[in-house]
Amino acid sequence: MPKNVLITGGAGFIGTRLAARFAADGHRVTVLDSLIAQVHGDDPERTSPLLRSLDGVATVVRGTVTSADDIRSALDGAEIVVHLAAETGTGQSMYEIDRYTEANVGGTAKLLDILANEPHSVDRVVIASSRSIYGEGAYRTEDGRIVYPPHRADADMAAGDFAVHMSGEGPLDMVPTTEEAKLHPSSVYGITKQMQESLIMTVCPTLGIEPVSLRYQNVYGPGQSLKNPYTGILSIFSTLIRQDKQINIFEDGLESRDFVYIDDVVEATFLAAITPAAAGQVMNVGSGVATTVNDVVEALAAAYGRNVSSRVSGNYRLGDIRHNVADVTRLADVLDFRPRVSFEEGVKRFADWVVTEPVEGGSYERSLSEMATRNLLK
Repeated sequence: MPKNVLITGGAGFIGTRLAARFAADGHRVTVLDSLIAQVHGDDPERTSPLLRSLDGVATVVRGTVTSADDIRSALDGAEIVVHLAAETGTGQSMYEIDRYTEANVGGTAKLLDILANEPHSVDRVVIASSRSIYGEGAYRTEDGRIVYPPHRADADMAAGDFAVHMSGEGPLDMVPTTEEAKLHPSSVYGITKQMQESLIMTVCPTLGIEPVSLRYQNVYGPGQSLKNPYTGILSIFSTLIRQDKQINIFEDGLESRDFVYIDDVVEATFLAAITPAAAGQVMNVGSGVATTVNDVVEALAAAYGRNVSSRVSGNYRLGDIRHNVADVTRLADVLDFRPRVSFEEGVKRFADWVVTEPVEGGSYERSLSEMATRNLLK
């Protein structure tokens, strides 16, 4: 049966594709988005392909989740809310603390306050949480115990020791992180995502609303912003390659992440919104495969068919984690869904799209400069 669906932040990379997925299934979609210049440019109605992709797909309400009036306007008649709206970027969050907290925590609180105190028809809220709430993920000790190490010390990394250590333990091996893992984010962004999730999962059941939390890993694919320096290394490295600039590989290049293709994320989110068994669940959304930064550079070089200049510099960012890969067992058990697109295939699709887009440069270097001046980049 068709539902009225509100997607906050729905004009973004994930939201636009999710809106199309809901619409293709016959649902009526409304999008609330502030259309920030960092994602959509200074004149979104004219220059944003993401916004244009919503023509005939969704009703777009230009507004922000930091405004209760804007939320009310978009919420009218909604039965499902997918709450994607958030400021993103681990590094930037460490020096734009008020903005991240106001949008991510304050915006979620405003949404819930309206649902708690005003008439509405919402029966399910899906929150886009993040792998960043884990901080360093799960590790196995020499004797087989699962532990959750503290954040890496600046002094260790300054000495070129980028490994994860835990007092009293020998070498640690990274293992997939389950949803029961310790939550100890290492950035302001991660803290705000943990608070978003906690608010939704705690408040919604008291209102008779079914909550679902999806802990996204590193999402990538066609449509990802190529000018926003906080959207991930695939976009950043692609721009540097197209400009024939050298790629500066931080740490030793062996740090790893779980890269999950956009189509898999959209399908998992769609299923989480409509599947009865998803009610009350917290689920990792990832590929379940760890990919190092060195692997990323190699895959991009192959996808673009170019010799790529790179340098392992030993630079590092405070707040960055060493490893995190998701255990996606629960996603498969609850939604009967398993990611379908391999990293190699996903990078090829991404690169095929990138070469059709104009080269956007300069913002990455500015972001590094901003971090360096605040002593966050070493």
